[in-house]
Amino acid sequence: MSLPAKLFIAAIIAGGLACFWNGLELWTCQDPFTYLCLLGLAVGTSLLKVTIPGRHTNLSVSFIVVLLSIIDFSYPETLVVGCLAAGVQAVWRKKHLNAIQFLFNLSTVAIAASVGYAVHHGLDGRLSMVTSIAIAAIAYFLANTITISAVIGLTTSTSVYKTWRECHSWLLPYYLLGAAIATMASWGNRRFGWETSVLVLPAAYFLFRAYRLYLERLESATSHAQDVASLHLRTVEALAMAIEAKDLTTHDHLQRVQVYAVELGKALNVTEQDLQALRAASILHDIGKLAVPEHIISKPGKLTIEEFEKMKIHPVVGAEILERVGFPYGVVPIVRSHHEKWNGAGYPDGLKGEAIPLGARILSVVDCLDALVSDRQYRRAMPFDEAMAVIVAEAGKSYDPRVVEALRKHYQEWEKLARAEVPRGEPIPISARIADGAAPAAGLQAAVPHDATQLNFLPTIAEAAQVAQGLYELGRNPGNSLNLHEMLSVLDSRLRRLMPYDAIAVYVREMDRLIPKYVNGETMNHFSMQPIALGEGICGSVAASGMPIVNGDPSTEPGCPNDSTPLGKFHSALAIPLEFATGITGVLTLYHLEGDAFTNDHLRVLLAIKSKLSLTIENTLRDQQVLVPATTDGLTELPNARSLFHHLDAELTLCEKNGSGFAMLLCNLDGLKDVNDRFGHLKGNEILKLVASGLRNSCREMDYVARIGRDEFVMVLPGLGLQHLDAKVSVLEKMARDAGTAVCGEPLLSLSVGVATCPEHGRDVESLLAEADRRLHPARRSKQHTNWRTTLKEPEPHQSSFDPPAQPQGTLSLQMSPFETQCARSN
Repeated sequence: MSLPAKLFIAAIIAGGLACFWNGLELWTCQDPFTYLCLLGLAVGTSLLKVTIPGRHTNLSVSFIVVLLSIIDFSYPETLVVGCLAAGVQAVWRKKHLNAIQFLFNLSTVAIAASVGYAVHHGLDGRLSMVTSIAIAAIAYFLANTITISAVIGLTTSTSVYKTWRECHSWLLPYYLLGAAIATMASWGNRRFGWETSVLVLPAAYFLFRAYRLYLERLESATSHAQDVASLHLRTVEALAMAIEAKDLTTHDHLQRVQVYAVELGKALNVTEQDLQALRAASILHDIGKLAVPEHIISKPGKLTIEEFEKMKIHPVVGAEILERVGFPYGVVPIVRSHHEKWNGAGYPDGLKGEAIPLGARILSVVDCLDALVSDRQYRRAMPFDEAMAVIVAEAGKSYDPRVVEALRKHYQEWEKLARAEVPRGEPIPISARIADGAAPAAGLQAAVPHDATQLNFLPTIAEAAQVAQGLYELGRNPGNSLNLHEMLSVLDSRLRRLMPYDAIAVYVREMDRLIPKYVNGETMNHFSMQPIALGEGICGSVAASGMPIVNGDPSTEPGCPNDSTPLGKFHSALAIPLEFATGITGVLTLYHLEGDAFTNDHLRVLLAIKSKLSLTIENTLRDQQVLVPATTDGLTELPNARSLFHHLDAELTLCEKNGSGFAMLLCNLDGLKDVNDRFGHLKGNEILKLVASGLRNSCREMDYVARIGRDEFVMVLPGLGLQHLDAKVSVLEKMARDAGTAVCGEPLLSLSVGVATCPEHGRDVESLLAEADRRLHPARRSKQHTNWRTTLKEPEPHQSSFDPPAQPQGTLSLQMSPFETQCARSN
């Protein structure tokens, strides 16, 4: 409750208590019996009360008894009658009694009774009794109803006059009728005796019935109007939500804008009708985006000039649509002008200053604030304080300074409130161009200059020939390899000759996600682990819309790291959809460290090879699906030896290109034959599945494990050197022992590990496998499994290449030929 409301209530209670105290000091009662009958009438009529629709206040017909007491009884007696009737009315059928409200009601009646008594007896003798009691009834009515309307207005922040006019003004005829009834009862008392006062009760009952019937009809009509208005508003809200879904913004954007707009309108003291218009316009202002292509609405980067021309039409289209709805308040002007600017640089009409409707000025500010603090396709969300600083900086330029100042004072409390909640005429052609409007909030995509005077024809001809040759090479079949990674690697190398980029990512659609199939560049690790949902970021937007994006903002990609990481350094991206026979099922995206690095010529190059590339990827994926049974071990579901050789070839190519390395572990499961002999091959197969699962679970995202023989497995560990393998080998050995114990109940199994590293022990598959196999056998023959690292020492420089390297004491040296090694792998 506001301070003015508290002070007003305190003043009324103090005035009522003063009147009552003054009356008690003058107390006299000449006819106690008749007065008791009057008190009974007061109690009886006070029970005949009705509730005013939409207000926490009651009215009864007890005022007739108060008017009768004003005519026939003294001032103290009139105060007691009025306060008794008000007290019974306040407590009757009430579960909870508010002491302040109770005292306020009694004080209101005491003041009104005092005013009515003073008016009647002040006019007594000057006017007729009928006229004086009528004027007294009007004074009593005004004092009572204005006081109640004032406290309602102060506590609900509404207009006192509007409250009085809607809730109490229509009661005046009933008060005048009550004054006539009280006059007739007084005349009957004097002519026939006090018993005629009882006739007041049936008259009051009929007046009560008239009250009740009127209010029931009023409440029914009000409820119906509210239901229809609520249904209407929910309908347009549902439509607005569907339209907002095209924009790929958060679902609570409309509710937040509505809360801010309504609260800002209240702070600026707009009328109730304008407030209703602002409430509707805040959820319908973007309805005109139905006429804007979806790929423009959801574009993650800056708009081109042509795209902005398409976007600028949406306020006009929205106004035309809403004009046909026929709103009883000014929604259409707000929607049409919500992109106008204070300095006249907005669109569609170039309005300036006060010529812009106040509702549009309010909506433009709150819409911009919510857009700044929300994630959008073309940029990330800003903190509230920074966003408010941007708004304040635009005061007097884009926005009304008075509106901005009101928002600045209250935006923090309104944000808490927002989080607590969440036509007629010919349409304007959609192709119409609007001259006004400098640029959208995200800015315009920079146009690539083409200055013919600065072109040298020789480099131009050479460049054209280079592009032609490059397109020819890109269109050639990259090879008959069934490896998608290899095919895309060839594409990567050929594409770099035609256009500059710092990273490339090729995604293939699986269900409702894009899965990275090939990535290369500074951000390889991030992209290779980051699936993207359809509609998210640049790649998801391209896959959802089927439209390419030139110079999109890479920071909009899902899970984008901060600016200190490689991805955060990229400032432009070029993405095209890959269309297979089943539709859009992939995306090719190029990234560049510089902003606006890609041109329409680069886009044309990608579009020229899109069909060939899409077909090649589709065929490769189909072949890989056929290849899965031939490249996967049926028992453990691990890759087999064929898959291992392909993977090692790819790893060796990557190591040679990047100068990196990897470790390879050749693992032999010792004791499996004893298990098969004692417990059967089913138990042996169960152990193999457990060991395979343990090896797979011990892998990182980039590690690789395959089964190449009955009891032999190979692990490829990129980026690991000898110093990292101690703990790894210990974990694998324990895992194997636990698997044997879990199946057989005895520790029958052990794991022997041979280690080779690239490039230290070789730069081809055969050399690495031979070296790992050679180092496996000493550990396998020795049952101690201690100091396995000593087997990794290279031969001393002075040794002959025909002499075997020195072996650690206690191990058996075994040198195998490449032929023997190949036989061991195949067995």
